Amino acid sequence: MHRPFPGTGGDSRLQEVALYSSWLGSIVEVALLQGFLDPNHAEMLKTRRAEGNEVLFRASGELGEPVRSYVARLIAIEHLLAELPTR
Repeated sequence: MHRPFPGTGGDSRLQEVALYSSWLGSIVEVALLQGFLDPNHAEMLKTRRAEGNEVLFRASGELGEPVRSYVARLIAIEHLLAELPTR
């Protein structure tokens, strides 16, 4: 059975990954509809990237597969979003 997220439960590491996934997904949805990155979202991404992804890297390393691959894909999506034109 395919699950949309690699884990469930009360583990704070999984909750951090789920929160990041949800936040990023909401930005992707808007960018896909508009065909560009909203300036507010661009600023949020810039701030997020400046803060770094240590918490996500740590969580993915501690939790192993499939979380590690899932986080890698999310970070790749974040990088692609940052390259979109802003209007």
